[in-house]
Amino acid sequence: MTAPVSTSLLAPVKHGLVEDYLNQLGKGQPGTFDAMLDGQGQLRPGWQSLLGCLEALGPEGRYQQHEEIQRLLAENGVIFNRHDDTQGRSWRLDPLPWVIDEAQWQTLVAGLVQRSRLLSALYDDLYGPKTLFAAGLLPAQALLASPHLLLPCHQSLPDQRSAINFHAVDVIQDTQGQWRVIADRLQAPSGTGFALENRILMARALPDMYRNAPLKRLAGFLDLHHRMLIAMAYYHRDNPTLILLTPGPSSPRYFEHAYLANYLNIALVEGQDLVVRDSQVWLRTLGGLKPVDVVLRHCDDAYCDPLELRGDSPLGVPGMLQTMRAGKVALSNALGVGILEDPVLADYLPALCEHLLGEPLRLANADTSTVPATAPMFDSHLQRLEPASLNLRCFVTRTPDSASGKRSADNDYQVMPGGLAWVGKPGSPSLSSTVVKDVWVTAASPQPHVSQLRQARGPVVATRDGTDLPSRVAESLFWLGRYGERLDTRARLLREALLRLMEYDQDDIADQLLDELLLALDITTLNEDAAQRAQAPRIGFELKRAALLAQFDDVDPQALQPLFAQLMRSARSVRDHLGDDSWRVVHQLGEQIATFNTHLGTSAARRACEGLSAQLAAFFGLCNETMPHHFGWRFMDIGRFLDRVLGLLKLLKLTLHAPHSPGLALWEVVLATTDNFTAYRRRYRSELHPAAILDLLLFDETNPRSVGYMLKRIERQMDQLPGSSSPYRNAERRLLIQANAALHLADIDRLSHLADTSEAQAALAQLLDALIAPLSALSEAISQSHFSHVERPRQLVSMEPDA
Repeated sequence: MTAPVSTSLLAPVKHGLVEDYLNQLGKGQPGTFDAMLDGQGQLRPGWQSLLGCLEALGPEGRYQQHEEIQRLLAENGVIFNRHDDTQGRSWRLDPLPWVIDEAQWQTLVAGLVQRSRLLSALYDDLYGPKTLFAAGLLPAQALLASPHLLLPCHQSLPDQRSAINFHAVDVIQDTQGQWRVIADRLQAPSGTGFALENRILMARALPDMYRNAPLKRLAGFLDLHHRMLIAMAYYHRDNPTLILLTPGPSSPRYFEHAYLANYLNIALVEGQDLVVRDSQVWLRTLGGLKPVDVVLRHCDDAYCDPLELRGDSPLGVPGMLQTMRAGKVALSNALGVGILEDPVLADYLPALCEHLLGEPLRLANADTSTVPATAPMFDSHLQRLEPASLNLRCFVTRTPDSASGKRSADNDYQVMPGGLAWVGKPGSPSLSSTVVKDVWVTAASPQPHVSQLRQARGPVVATRDGTDLPSRVAESLFWLGRYGERLDTRARLLREALLRLMEYDQDDIADQLLDELLLALDITTLNEDAAQRAQAPRIGFELKRAALLAQFDDVDPQALQPLFAQLMRSARSVRDHLGDDSWRVVHQLGEQIATFNTHLGTSAARRACEGLSAQLAAFFGLCNETMPHHFGWRFMDIGRFLDRVLGLLKLLKLTLHAPHSPGLALWEVVLATTDNFTAYRRRYRSELHPAAILDLLLFDETNPRSVGYMLKRIERQMDQLPGSSSPYRNAERRLLIQANAALHLADIDRLSHLADTSEAQAALAQLLDALIAPLSALSEAISQSHFSHVERPRQLVSMEPDA
């Protein structure tokens, strides 16, 4: 091992960045190992070219590259702290990677592989014969009392199968440059997605530096990991069903779960998507239940099975442990591995390694007295390098042959040539860090690029996201469409109301229309009782202005920000089904929404509404152009147009019951709000005819904003859904037929006298009610038919007498 940096042997250096860094090391702890500089103050292998590139960029160039990296992080939705609708934090990716030379890396690799083998053997004994307790090699009292030792997991792993197939290990380098282990991550080992994203961003932001660097690539490891998961399948090995089990969008690492599922081309599922029947895990899909072969789990042990483990868990699947015990499904890591993460084991590992493997432990655990080595990182202005302490998470995967049961100690595991590094004290959580680094392991020469798309190794069953789409995904897409349209409708109404607010006291008609728009927005500043509301004096300008601008805050659940939060929640739950361009638009929309507040001026608020509608149109336009038009897309489309038609019908109904009776002027607002004003004016010039407006908004099936067109579109999409070929009409089809019949049987001649007779107004009110009733019930009917799997009662005991 190279000696630590000695401040008495500082040789001249070529880079100004390094010279300044050396001066800072001299003011720190002398004799401490540094990742970049050796004991003579010279650069270690692999650092020279990196520093040359970054030095040549200069502070301004480095900052531009940093801004590009941060922009890409934000656009890709990379968040790894709280992952709810209004909070979440992405890290700062340092442009200078952590370079580890081949000799140091091989020392670490040997220790990591040994550790995976050791912990696997330890699991076999803990949940098997328990001989280590009798031999006094384990602290029986501490382990048996631990909540992580799950007694139901005793002998739950089928023979010839390994408990540990994917292993993450947190390590540091100490002051002597020795690798030491901080913690093992076995229950839900995370970080591979973040490590891969960091590498991709570095390659995009600093292509010259990345392209010519002699470093080992990461994609080959992910390919090996994918092949290992396939090899784990007990059945259907030619085409097994692989899933990634996530706690859901509320998880702080949900971005990574979606990212990995998309990269590995496996289904991203939550516990509610799965059910156990006959000791088999099944995925709830639009086409029914589909058997699952392999589960890459990112849920902690106890939460995976509320039946046998933690009864209050909403994340797991009742019966999951039984399926593992029966050998019907393979889990990436066996249930119960959490006990191997217990810090109490650290002092016993050297003796356990000698006993179980017959060799000394290669990687010692760090203790509270360990002082970490230093490594360089840029300051926040990217002008100078500063010493920092780094944590490194490494990843180990079992090889495909070993995962399938062909155990071989010589080739059981392989290590990712890199990892996830973050700045912080030894053992500090990665989620608490503000700066992360890409990790470059040097190679003798530049390595070839490995495509994200792997070469097929066997037959494949072509799929087009049909009936195998998880029901929850279809439901989330359905509500993504509904919330998107709901947000757009409210933004359009607000735009018109703010326009009238700007004209206040200039025109009596504008004043009346503003009151009607406040009602359409269901703003409760007005009196609740309709009769009182009609007789009450109009509220003043300041109250109206405050009521409208309050829609740019997050207090009212129907305001813009809470509606966007609902949309974002649905979008995150289907992140792996949205294209990158679509997601960028969602991110931009979120950035705009985040700037909304009650202090916006009236004009700025109106422009914000216009921008919001335009970005929503861009998002759904991109979804239409880039998403395969599978069942999920169809449900999203149905959700959009169902909410749009209901919004239009309720707006039309308001025109009949407007307390201030502004007459035809309100019809003009309806045309503008529904984006039909231009089409109407082109046909009928400047005159407003209620009959013509009704034809355009109700019956014209060539107008995308008409009720007739929207019912046809919903019908076309429903015709393509699973079960549509049945000769019997289900509940949603009957409701749609009811709505279509009401529209087609309407007495158009009677409605044409809308401006002249109360009978025509009553007829329109009856028509609107006849449309609203079935369409309001349609959403629940669709949910019952496609998103819920209500199963027949199962007889649990035989009713026949004993023989």
